[in-house]
Amino acid sequence: MEFAGTNEDGLTVVMDAKKAAGGEDKGQTPKQLVLSGLAGCTGMDVISILEKMRVVPERFNIVVDAELTEEHPKTFKKIHIKYIVKGDVPADKLEKAIKLSQERYCGVSEMLRKSAELTYEYVYET
Repeated sequence: MEFAGTNEDGLTVVMDAKKAAGGEDKGQTPKQLVLSGLAGCTGMDVISILEKMRVVPERFNIVVDAELTEEHPKTFKKIHIKYIVKGDVPADKLEKAIKLSQERYCGVSEMLRKSAELTYEYVYET
């Protein structure tokens, strides 16, 4: 059940199934990789936009939770992105960066939004 996906640059990512499904837990499942791709896409956008605003968070994390449909093929029906920010980042700039990512730049968000309810929030870490 372990697969490796290699792109044209030779970079590889390992995928595997959970042990309960016959895998060895040696990598993220394909659906987990989709959510990681979403986090990476919007995260890169937000940091890039904040840097252009001359605001850099001390720490920046993204947690993505998803709910699957009950029937096969099980697809995402709800996805929630939580941006966790530490540092002196004004709320108006953070909101603008997230909104630009979600509404204009992140292609992964746009693709997933076509088949799932996509919501997001941000919180400040103390």
